[in-house]
Amino acid sequence: MFDTWLEPLPLIAILRGLHPDEAVAVGTAIADAGFRILEVPLNSPRPLESIRLLADALGDRCLIGAGTVLTIEAVADVAAAGGKLIVMPHADTQVIAAARRAGMYCVPGVSTPTEAFAALAAGANGLKAFPAELITPSVLRAWRAILPKGLALLPVGGIDPEGMDVYRHAGASGFGIGSALYKPGRSVAEIADAALAFAHAWISSSVTSGNRDTPRA
Repeated sequence: MFDTWLEPLPLIAILRGLHPDEAVAVGTAIADAGFRILEVPLNSPRPLESIRLLADALGDRCLIGAGTVLTIEAVADVAAAGGKLIVMPHADTQVIAAARRAGMYCVPGVSTPTEAFAALAAGANGLKAFPAELITPSVLRAWRAILPKGLALLPVGGIDPEGMDVYRHAGASGFGIGSALYKPGRSVAEIADAALAFAHAWISSSVTSGNRDTPRA
């Protein structure tokens, strides 16, 4: 179940620009901070090679997959590389269906309720609210009133540790974390520190929010 991977720490590491030579070191540092889902966007250098390396090294600890997946053919490539997660910037129902047929989890990007319900009907395991700069906390709160209870709803785009709390109180189940966590040229030590900062921010938000009606993934 997708929820099983989200439950320990519902943050997806988006490793855009990751190079295969650094994949295992970077992935291990992020996993050691508590992350359990790692995504290599397909517009990164040799992304399938990085996915294979991460799956071999961390596949027992983390759900490894690809982001920026645009086509049915790309779904097959990711599956062949050992990836088990498809993340998309859009809500192409044919790509979603292909991922589900391949036995993979799929989290498409949506920016309207119409896209959200179409993606769920196609088999999406969760929804990426993208871009988060457009899907404000008040918009997210309105979505929560109509979307299925318990659905994994993950804002992505411009998220930093300080901005997580307001989204969580509006109904975010977790987040996709991009350049604030990883970007090319950042040292492994810096990446590890950033990963810990996000993990601590999530835990702190959990403590301060108590048992409010924030849906869980």
